[in-house]
Amino acid sequence: MIEIRHLKTLIALRETGSLVEAAERLFLTQSALSHQLKELESRVECELFIRKSRPLRFTEAGKRLLLLADDVLARVSDAERDVKKLVHGEAGRLYMAIECHSCFNWLMPTIDVYRNQWPAIELDFSGGFTFEPLPALAQGDIDLVITSDPQVIKGIEYVPLFGYEMQIALANEHRLTAREYLQPQDLADQTLISYPVSRNRLDVFTQFLMPAGVEPAAVRTSELTLMMVQLVASGRGVCALPNWVAAEYVAQGLISVRSAGPQGIWPTLYAAVREEYLVLPYVQDFLALAKAHCLKNLQGVIAL
Repeated sequence: MIEIRHLKTLIALRETGSLVEAAERLFLTQSALSHQLKELESRVECELFIRKSRPLRFTEAGKRLLLLADDVLARVSDAERDVKKLVHGEAGRLYMAIECHSCFNWLMPTIDVYRNQWPAIELDFSGGFTFEPLPALAQGDIDLVITSDPQVIKGIEYVPLFGYEMQIALANEHRLTAREYLQPQDLADQTLISYPVSRNRLDVFTQFLMPAGVEPAAVRTSELTLMMVQLVASGRGVCALPNWVAAEYVAQGLISVRSAGPQGIWPTLYAAVREEYLVLPYVQDFLALAKAHCLKNLQGVIAL
């Protein structure tokens, strides 16, 4: 009665929140997707989601089938992974580096799950804050880099993980919270708190301030996201954070956030991999696991 394609459709609907985006992800026309959903609802004899709801909301029956989808698709994925191991073998290495301080929050849990699924893969991890990880990737010293700053390097492919909004974090009582969104000039008299990396690796500079020719009054650095948030909350400055990082602190009432510009700035987070590594099953599985984990658990990110 219920097919795998139906379960994949329900998951896509939950993750995208709309029929249009779900259809795009599944490479279907909106008409074909609507027909498939009506077919499924006919089979189970009830509606699975509330039409014209924004964001899309599931009925109790729909929620139950989503639980089924999470369970069954995870089992299918496990079986496919086991078959790949049998065919291609389990041995290999995956040395990783990140150019994103905030990515520790989701990358480490992903690595923990991956380690259990591929125990024979030699894993290593380092932060790309004191060396240039992309050249190291090209040279073969590491095998995968998490970055939002792709560079054209021969032999390197960039696999999109998700899109996110870069937001400006402010103290709750900051005068700029009166603005609907911020313009670059708003930061001209502010202390900007950032991670201790070069400006050309920070979106707040490359995509917001530098194109407008604006320089903040001062720049202060911190390696810890929590310390940056505490400095902002105490009125010591402002900082730029991914929306999925800022959401946790906004929910705690520590800070407020505003978009950078009327449309906001939406970078993409990539996994950079050497071309020959992309065909390896254990690399493909890590990329799929990382993307699925982020889309399910990180608030405000978008599928690409």
